[in-house]
Amino acid sequence: MKSSKIVTVLLMVILLLAACGTPETESMTLKNHENQDVQVPNDKPVLFFFITTYT
Repeated sequence: MKSSKIVTVLLMVILLLAACGTPETESMTLKNHENQDVQVPNDKPVLFFFITTYT
């Protein structure tokens, strides 16, 4: 019972912090492995995959 209250309060705090953020109006630019610019739009959610190899 106590842990469910903690989780509820934690989720409310996260929701409050997410709502207080300022919206980005500019797109983000990243570099790919060939050092080319890649534009990442911010008008919809984006999922990043980072693949690393160890040789």
